[in-house]
Order: sequence, then C-alpha cells, then structure tokens
Amino acid sequence: MKREVKRAYRQLIAVNRKETEKKLDLQFWDKDLQKLAETINAQIDLTKQATAEKRQQENELKQAIANISHDIRTPLTSILGYIQFLEQDNRSQYTAIIKRGALRLKDLLEDFFELSLIESTDYLLKPEHIKMNQLLSEVLVGFYDQFHQANLQPTIDMPTQELTMIADSSAVKRVIENLVLNTIKHAHSNILIRIEQEGHIVRLMISNEVTNLSEKDVNHLFQRFYKGDKTRAENGTGLGLAIAKSLMQKMNGQLSAELQNNRLTIICEWR
Repeated sequence: MKREVKRAYRQLIAVNRKETEKKLDLQFWDKDLQKLAETINAQIDLTKQATAEKRQQENELKQAIANISHDIRTPLTSILGYIQFLEQDNRSQYTAIIKRGALRLKDLLEDFFELSLIESTDYLLKPEHIKMNQLLSEVLVGFYDQFHQANLQPTIDMPTQELTMIADSSAVKRVIENLVLNTIKHAHSNILIRIEQEGHIVRLMISNEVTNLSEKDVNHLFQRFYKGDKTRAENGTGLGLAIAKSLMQKMNGQLSAELQNNRLTIICEWR
C-alpha cells in the first residue's frame, strides 16, 4: 500500500511538471486507493479543460484586440491626412498639437497591434543562421542620427570572432531596435552595448545610467504600458519592452533587467 502511494505521488509530480499528460494508474488494487485515484484523475481532467478554455479565451481576446486596432487605424490615417491639408493652408494654430496627439495615438495603436499579433498562436517564427556581429552592427548604424541628436556616443564591445546562432532574424532585429530605442529615450550618458558568447549562450547587454528608477520599477519593466520614468509619460507608448519580451519568449530566449549603482542593464540571452 505504501509503495503504491509513493508511486502515485511520483506520477502526480510528473503531471504537475508537465512531463506527461498520462493520468494516474494503480498496480496494487485497493478500493479506497481506487476511489482516490479516480478523484485525482477527474481533477486532472477538469484542470486540462479549464486550461484549454482559458487559452481559447486569451486567443479570442487577442484576435478582438487585433481587429479593434485595425478598425481604429483606418480613420486615424484619414485624420492625419486632413491635418496635412490644414498645415498647408495654415488654418489653425493648434494643428501642431493635434498632429502630435494623432501621431502618438498612431504609434500606440501600431505597437498594440504588433503585440497582439506576436502573442497570438498563429504568429510563427522562421529560424535561420544569424551572424550576430553583422546584424547588431546594421541595427546600430541605423540609429546613428538618433544617437547624434540625443548627444549620446555609445561604447560598443564586440568580439572579433563571428558569433552565430539559429533564430528568426527579423525578430532578433526588432528586439534589438526596441531595446536601443528605449535606451536612447531614457539615457543621459555612458551607454554600453556588449555582445558575447558563453558556452552555448549568446548574450547581448545594453546598459546606461538611470535616475528615479527603483528595484520595483525593474521588476515591472517588461509589463505592458509600464513606464518607470513618470516624468516622461509622453515619450513612447510603454509597449516597446513588452514586445521585446514576447519576441524573446517566442524564440525560447531570456530577457531580464538588473539595477546596480544607478545603472540599468538589460540582458538578452539566446541558446
């Protein structure tokens, strides 16, 4: 009896760890043990059903968000078009204010739409061999003007040997773009961008000095619409890091952040 209880315990641990979907079975027959196993198996069925329903509801919600975002983007495009006519005719002194608001709403909707697509089950990645040194260089060159306008000169630490890995190149590029853009928006000086390989892991680290950022902020940094810097509420949509996080999860990678001595380091890891 005791051996059978231990065996049932091991089976239940395997189910909880999602190592198997097999329900409990008994090798030693006992009426009371049989009733217990049947009750546990019924609970396993209920849990599976609840999980499937939750997944379906999440997918339906994401699809609804994508549809709403698409429906809003169309009239917003028309609004921006009419604003351009107003600018040409100089009909309103408030045109610039209206345009800034419309453009910010447009950015928000596009990021929201992209995040809903990424998190849907239909969003598939295309793994391929990537030369990370080359890809990172191409992305950073694209930000040259923005670094210059922000009066920032990043220190780039890149090994001489080529680092290669298998991942979706467009997803990796999008992650790096979002992280660099976030850094430009909030950094004041001393930006360090470093890429390295340790064993079977390729690691990208982007760090900069920060003010008014706490450990609590760091713990919520990748949540949707979360903005650690409350004084710059209009700077960005609050979705860039959430998009990066979702893409990293799709690639089975890791995205994390550390805060040490008023220095924020965002770390990407790919296997």
